[in-house]
Amino acid sequence: MHNYTMLVDFYELTMGAGYFNCGKSSQIAYFDMFFRSVPDGGGFAIAAGLEQVIEYIESLRFSAEDIAFLRSKKIFSEEFLAYLATFKFTGDIWAISEGTPVFPGEPILTVRAPAIEAQFIETYILLTLNHQSLVATKANRIVRSAAGRPVIEFGARRAQGPSAAVLGARAAYIGGCAATACAAAEQLYGVPAVGTMAHSWVQMFDTEAEAFDTYCKTYAAAPGGVTLLVDTYNVLKSGVPNAIAAFKAHGITNGAIRLDSGDITYLSKKCRVMLDDAGLHETRIVVSNSLDEYIIRDILIQGARVDAFGVGERLIVSKSDPVFGGVYKLVALEDEEGRIVPKIKVSENIGKITTPHFKKVWRLFCRDNGKALADLLTLHDEVVDDTQPLEIFDPVHTWKRKMLTNFRAQQLLEPIFIDGKRVYPKLTTQQIRTYCLQSVETLWDEVKRLESPHTYYVDLSQKLWDVKDKMLNNSGR
Repeated sequence: MHNYTMLVDFYELTMGAGYFNCGKSSQIAYFDMFFRSVPDGGGFAIAAGLEQVIEYIESLRFSAEDIAFLRSKKIFSEEFLAYLATFKFTGDIWAISEGTPVFPGEPILTVRAPAIEAQFIETYILLTLNHQSLVATKANRIVRSAAGRPVIEFGARRAQGPSAAVLGARAAYIGGCAATACAAAEQLYGVPAVGTMAHSWVQMFDTEAEAFDTYCKTYAAAPGGVTLLVDTYNVLKSGVPNAIAAFKAHGITNGAIRLDSGDITYLSKKCRVMLDDAGLHETRIVVSNSLDEYIIRDILIQGARVDAFGVGERLIVSKSDPVFGGVYKLVALEDEEGRIVPKIKVSENIGKITTPHFKKVWRLFCRDNGKALADLLTLHDEVVDDTQPLEIFDPVHTWKRKMLTNFRAQQLLEPIFIDGKRVYPKLTTQQIRTYCLQSVETLWDEVKRLESPHTYYVDLSQKLWDVKDKMLNNSGR
């Protein structure tokens, strides 16, 4: 992996130097990474990007060239630069596993480390988890709208840079996409890469019929079958008839045609009739062309005969809501005796008030049907006894209360690094994707609505609420 140590906001370096100079560099600090709202007004998000954060932490080091660059700024002491020359991460990190549905206000990742170390890693944690969680969330929305039909990620050429293309394909696969058009994503992360042809293939030949015949001759025995792009000239007058002729000439009964323009609903219905009349009942219809979850949902409601979707720009950049909005906030310090001292950020904007202290995140499941009932944030030393009834309450509208019985409590934050050493297993992208799809099924259908979803509650334990309430009441003193 490339060394991204210098991929920081410059203030992380100036603050680090400040901590070093005033004797705070070794003080233990706790930071939470969390987000404030679900993109597209959805009911939940999908956590993704943890493995890349782990790789980054493991490769942290300042090179001689980095030190020379910082020296050239003429604001850092030689003592601080000498410290950076031997810098490595020595702290602890806990995180929610990739593929887990997550909700606003709860820590996706918590760092406990010396202040300089915790501060240095802020930018990379945010850019990585924000980007991949955004794409995984959008992908899951699109996959759910497709109602069981495969969705293929087509967005590399619209992504905002090479890394965004490859890691975006990884995140889309975690979110539920079946494959990608990006070859590097399979080579690096095992995301199945598939492809057919562009319009230029058809235009390279004297006739569309010759183009299709040549392609079928070349790939008739390919494991993934043959897909012909039928809208270069005229879908119904030439594209589909020429595709049918090529399929029959080469004995291909399980091929596919692809539509990339026009009215998908109308054309797919007409194409299905033509293919069936030709006896090609197993030939699939794949569609693309600036699709998103709303278009897919609507054309299926209108009866479109589609077997798979290719989704590009509106997925890879989450065009409708392209900012995930995760933040990284200090929530506690340790004093000289090792006691945890909670810290809070107060704002006139209620949504920007942080929840202080070192915390655990619990998901509460119904034992009868396995559905997630709510999430609960507690102090780090609290244990949820799921053998006893538990009263939960809305942390803002505290009169909204509910007594839970017959539930199972599961901790979501898992140890990733302890004393700077990785303790979290390395999972394949396929394992993460499977876990993601299984986890989404634990959510109620009402939470999974694309629009106006039911609010899933993230509540605070009474002890944590009391800490936050006391700090808010004392914040102006």
